[in-house]
Amino acid sequence: MREKSLLLQLTGEMPLFKIIDFLVENKGMDFDKSSIAEGADISRASLFNYWDKLEKHEIVKVTRQFGKTKLYTLNSKSVITRKILELEKALISSALEKESNKKKEILVSA
Repeated sequence: MREKSLLLQLTGEMPLFKIIDFLVENKGMDFDKSSIAEGADISRASLFNYWDKLEKHEIVKVTRQFGKTKLYTLNSKSVITRKILELEKALISSALEKESNKKKEILVSA
């Protein structure tokens, strides 16, 4: 099992956050709903429970369609999505700063 992302460490592993986390980690790529559920490590039923919220708040958008299959990606033009991405950047910066401080402490004490 892989380590939880910084976003999931903060928000917990609710299916909604697992979906968003998967899309953030795969920003710029598009997926069908089954692939999103699989990548987020949730059931399709859980995905469908939250999907309307993701569309309502324009967090996801359709990138292309072939037949009945639609592919979705993170909607980087959405204000909410931009705030989620800002949060992700802040979490990464904070983690890097803490790691850097740990290394400095180790060097000083050596």
